[in-house]
This record gives sequence, structure tokens and C-alpha cells, in this order.
Amino acid sequence: MNKITAAITAVGAYVPDFVLTNQVLETMVDTNDEWITSRTGIKERRILKDADKGTSYLAIKAAEDLIAKAGVNPLEIDLVLMATATPDMQVSATGAYVATQIGATNAFAYDLQAACSSFLYGMSTAAAYIESGRYKKVLLIGADKMSSIVDYTDRTTCIIFGDGAGAVLFEPNYEGLGLQDEYLRSDGIGRDFLKIDAGGSLHPPTIQTVEEKRHSIRQDGKTVFKYAVTNMADASEQILKRNNLTNEDVAFLVPHQANKRIIDATASRMNLEESKVLMNIERYGNTTSATLPLVLNDFEHLFKKGDTIIFAAFGGGFTWGSIYLKWAYDKK
Repeated sequence: MNKITAAITAVGAYVPDFVLTNQVLETMVDTNDEWITSRTGIKERRILKDADKGTSYLAIKAAEDLIAKAGVNPLEIDLVLMATATPDMQVSATGAYVATQIGATNAFAYDLQAACSSFLYGMSTAAAYIESGRYKKVLLIGADKMSSIVDYTDRTTCIIFGDGAGAVLFEPNYEGLGLQDEYLRSDGIGRDFLKIDAGGSLHPPTIQTVEEKRHSIRQDGKTVFKYAVTNMADASEQILKRNNLTNEDVAFLVPHQANKRIIDATASRMNLEESKVLMNIERYGNTTSATLPLVLNDFEHLFKKGDTIIFAAFGGGFTWGSIYLKWAYDKK
């Protein structure tokens, strides 16, 4: 029997209806459309306005979209991996709730958190389960309600983040398609540069932490940008080198949608032409765990069976990496 590889066989996505434009942000904080666009590439982002809905709502919608489009029987799903930095609540795994709500009652489920690298790490995890030969269908969902942890008086963060979700299904492949290689790294030096300071075991919630807005995401933008540009590009370059790939071999780059300048720097290091670099950051902003699957969903129609696709991401922690995948199907 040929070696088992883990291939993506279906995609799905969901974004909320409410659109928060740069023009609206101009009325909320000291910023303007030109400044935001020139520094991030973002024009608008989606926001889940319903106070009684959390990340699980986004994840369920994305999973249901995949199931409906691909005709997947939820009862055949073996595992649901939930990549998220904004779980519905601490302790209770959001993934377990999502699995039950979509009817994947034969699956086990859990959450995976590596900030903006969550989905990339989830791809590696999903592939390992498939390659073991013990699991046939692994549903990987990336979802975040970033608006729940953003301080909309902080212009360094509120201009960047949006809400959304995407999902992919991994299944065994015997034609050599699917995930080929991965280069994943982390460095705890990044812990203080991009974080939510309070709410965890180190600084539990108090009246003081709430009043000081320590439950919102904060970042040292310049430091994060420097590390992101270097490491995301390094990881992608490493993947090409150790697999003897040239820029001509790469069909598409699917980068984490954090900042257009970071994406451009990564593409430049890989010597990729603009048409191969997939971006939707202008419309969605940084949806954290959802950026990669949202790109896959938006550009699925371009992919051909056998295409070499390079994924790259960088997140808080610091966490980063790159994955080399051969696309497994032509869209019907």
C-alpha cells in the first residue's frame, strides 16, 4: 500500500454580516483610512455584534458550510480540532461544544491555541492523526471573535482585528498529495510583546484588572512586526530549500493575513510574483486563527489538483512556521 498522506478535501467559511470600515474607525479613534491602509492593507473587517454569541457560533457556521458544500456526513467525522485564541470560556473546550452542535457525535474534540499560528499548527496536528492510519476524517476549524478582546479606544489594535471562521477537512490520500513538509517554531521571548495580560492563572481577574483594561489584547507593534517579517519569511524560505523547490514550483502562497507589509516581505524573500500571493486582508483584517482557511475558501476556485501551496504564519508567543502542501482536488 502507498504511504498515507493527509490531504485537504473540503473547505468552508463564515464571516459575520456587520462590516466595520476604516471610515467608521475614524470616528472612534485618532486614525484615518489612508494611515490604516498604508500600514496594514486593511480597509474593513467583520464584527459579530450579537452579545450572546461567541467564537463557537462562528465555528459552527463555518463547519456547517463545509458539510453542506461537500456533502459530508457529520457522524463519519473522527476528530474536531478547534484552533482559536478566543474560546467561549475557560476550561470547557469550545471544540467539544462545536462538535456536538454540528452532529459530529462520534468524534472527540479539543481546542488548540497558538495565537495567529493556531491554524497552521492545527494542520500539522490533523495530518499526524490521519497519517497514523487510525483516523479517516479530521475537521480542523479556525475561528476567533477578536472583537471580544479588542479595546476600541486602542488604535494600535482595533484597526487590525476582525471576526471570522474557516474550516477544512483532512482525509487520507494515497497519491502523494496533501501535506508534504512542515517547518514549525516557537520562542517564548515573544510572550510580553503580544498578549492579554490578565484573566489567566498568573493574573486572575479582579476589579482592578478590569478597570485597567488588562483583559484586552495589547502589542508592541514595532517589535512584533520585526519578528514577524523575519521569521515568517525565514520559515517559508526553509521549506523551499529543504524540498528543493523554486519560486516556479510554487502555485500559491497562503500567508497569515496580519499585515500586507509582512506578507509582501515574505513573498519577496520567496521571489514570488504578485499573482501567486493570496490576500483577503483588505476585506477581513486579521481574524487570527481564521485567516488561512478564509483564504482557502475565497481562492479555492483557483487551485488545481497537484498544485504546490505554501502556508506561512506568525503569532504571539512567539509562534511561527510554514507548511508545504500539494492540493488534492479540482473544484467541481
